[in-house]
Amino acid sequence: MKIVAYFQLNELRWNLPDAEKQRLEALFPGVEIVPVDDPVALPAALADAEAFFGWHFPEEHFAAAPRLRWLQSANAGADANLFPAMRASDVVLCSGAGLHTTCIPEHVIGQMLVLARNFHEALRLQARGEWNRFGVILYGSSVRELRGSNLALLGAGPIGAHLVPLARAFGQNVRVLRRDPSQPVAGAEAVVGPGALHELLAWADFVVLAMPLTNETRGMIDAAALAAMKPNAFLINVARGEVVDDAALVDALRANRIAGAALDVFDPEPLPGNHPFWTLQNLVLTPHISGYTPRYFELAMELFEDNLARYREGRPLRNVVDKELGYPRPS
Repeated sequence: MKIVAYFQLNELRWNLPDAEKQRLEALFPGVEIVPVDDPVALPAALADAEAFFGWHFPEEHFAAAPRLRWLQSANAGADANLFPAMRASDVVLCSGAGLHTTCIPEHVIGQMLVLARNFHEALRLQARGEWNRFGVILYGSSVRELRGSNLALLGAGPIGAHLVPLARAFGQNVRVLRRDPSQPVAGAEAVVGPGALHELLAWADFVVLAMPLTNETRGMIDAAALAAMKPNAFLINVARGEVVDDAALVDALRANRIAGAALDVFDPEPLPGNHPFWTLQNLVLTPHISGYTPRYFELAMELFEDNLARYREGRPLRNVVDKELGYPRPS
C-alpha cells in the first residue's frame, strides 16, 4: 500500500519527518509512505498511490491518481477537497475534524475579549504613544462585559461544541444554529434551524461563525443578515471567508450598523493589500491563525495513524465526510 504525504498550501509548507515515516512503516508492514515536497514530482508519485495524506488534494492531479481509495485531510473543513471529480468518485474522504477543538474556541474567546474591552483601540493609542483612558472606554459601543451577554453560535461541529462550555464559563447565554435543530448541543439554552437565522441574530450580542462551507452556508451572512443584528453586536468568523458577503460587511462596518467584527478567514487568502478590510477601525484581522496549535502535527499524526490502522483492518474510519452534506455526519 502506497501513501503519498503532501503538505503544501499557499505559503504553508511541511514535510513528514523521516523518523515518523520510518516509525509508521515499521508499525504497518507493507505500507510505503512517500513524502513529496516538490509539486512537479506529485503527479508521478500519485500514479500508483492508494492513499493521500495532506491538507488539500490538488484538483488538477486527481486524474493522475487512478488507484486512489482514501484521502485523509488534516483540515477541519472539507470544502477544498470536494471538487466535482472527488464528489463523483468512490474515494473515501476523511477530514481533520477535532484537531482544533482547543485552539479555535480559545481564539474566539480571545477575540470576544478584544472587542468587548476595546483592546484594538488601546493598541492604536499605544502605537501613537497616546494616553486616552476614556478614548478606550468609550470607543465604539463602549467597553462591556462578557457575563450576561448573548452568544449566537452558527455551527455545532466539534469546534462549536467545545466553544459552548467556554462561553458558559464566562457567563454568556448561548444559542446555537445547526442544520438539524432536533440534535441538542450540551450547554446551549436553545438550538434552532436555518429558518430562525434572523431571529437568532437579532437576539445576539456576539455572533460566531463556525459552520462548514456548503452550498447552504455560502453567503449566509449577507446584507439582510447583518441588518438583523443589533447595532452594538459583534461578528466573529472562524469558519470560511465565503460564508460572509464582504461588500455587505464593509458597508455595515463603515456605517456602524454593527459595532465591529473579528475575522480570521477570508476570500481570497492571502487578503489582498488593497482590500477595504485593512482600513476599517472597527475590524480586527488575524491571518488565518485560529487553527494553529503547537500540537497541530502531533494531533494530525495521531488521527492519521488511527485511521490507517482502521483502513488496514477494514474498520470504519473516523471523520468520513458525507459528500452531499460537505462534512462528517454527526454521530
